[in-house]
Amino acid sequence: MVYAVIMAGGSGTRFWPKSTKALPKQFLNLFGKGTMIQNTADRIKEIVPQERIMVVTNESYVSIVKEQLPKVPEENIVGEPVAKNTAPCVAIAAELLYKKDPDAIMVVLPADHHITEPYRFNEILKSAIAKAEDGDHLVTIGINPNRPETGFGYIHADNTVSESYEENTVNPVHAFTEKPDEQTAQKFLDSGDYFWNSGMFVWKASTVLNEIEIQLPEMYEEVKAASSELYESTHDAAINDFYYACESISIDYGIMEGANSVYVVPGEFGWSDVGSWTAVYELAEKNQQGNSVQTLNATFAEAEGNLVLSSGEKMISLVGVENLAVVETEDAILVCNLEKAQGVKEIVEQLKGSEDLKKFL
Repeated sequence: MVYAVIMAGGSGTRFWPKSTKALPKQFLNLFGKGTMIQNTADRIKEIVPQERIMVVTNESYVSIVKEQLPKVPEENIVGEPVAKNTAPCVAIAAELLYKKDPDAIMVVLPADHHITEPYRFNEILKSAIAKAEDGDHLVTIGINPNRPETGFGYIHADNTVSESYEENTVNPVHAFTEKPDEQTAQKFLDSGDYFWNSGMFVWKASTVLNEIEIQLPEMYEEVKAASSELYESTHDAAINDFYYACESISIDYGIMEGANSVYVVPGEFGWSDVGSWTAVYELAEKNQQGNSVQTLNATFAEAEGNLVLSSGEKMISLVGVENLAVVETEDAILVCNLEKAQGVKEIVEQLKGSEDLKKFL
């Protein structure tokens, strides 16, 4: 049986002030139809219904997940007591699924990606599932790059060896590469052998648990120690013990980079990791002046290429400016150059460092 694990524990700091500690990015509606986690669950419904979805999130967001994904069984929502990156998340989800179904196939998805071609995405996903079912393989989904992007990790594929599953190409993976500089990213693009690392994975629960045993033996011992209690009344205590005992490490670094049987299914399906307000602007509808207006009341005079986003009724007027993001909430207003939108995380760090300003997070 195929199951999905949605990773929904992020804090979404680059989307302040809309994304807050109480309601981070993955639970926001940024594109007019559903929140990001709702869209993630909805686009795979023909392959994995909500009844077979597991969500791993911060324990303070469990109630939000229940509200936004009401068809996900309550026992399938795992609340993390502390953030420990993606490897512990995958480990606990794999153990839970393995106990339920020893033949379980896991589709691991971030909660906060945007995909404009869900039909094509599902076709790619079916190919990844077919490859994972065909042996003890770790399968990832790669994105065909269209620019020398320095903000993503890359997957180096072996394009001399290819197989076809469900009419899509599957290639062995040589290596995973961290975020490159611009010159290296251009070389990757020119070679045709590299794909953006989407952070989406497919494998048997048993296969990834075996890899964790080999590469992260201490984590494996901890998840097995928790295993007997995961479906008992002491479930929450077992998960807490597991997380506090685990090291913080990503699945890419902890497992994928050292595994032997790794494959990639490359694809194009209108993917974005929506990493900043710049991405929101690029993906949003715009008027003739290139302004994206996501508020009730806004006017422009000699203003082009701006993003205006507010859930309030205040009039927002822009005069003689270009390439700005103006984001208003009840408690805060952000104005930033869209080319500098990554700097929002610096503002968040300043707020974290001030006892007087923490209330705005």
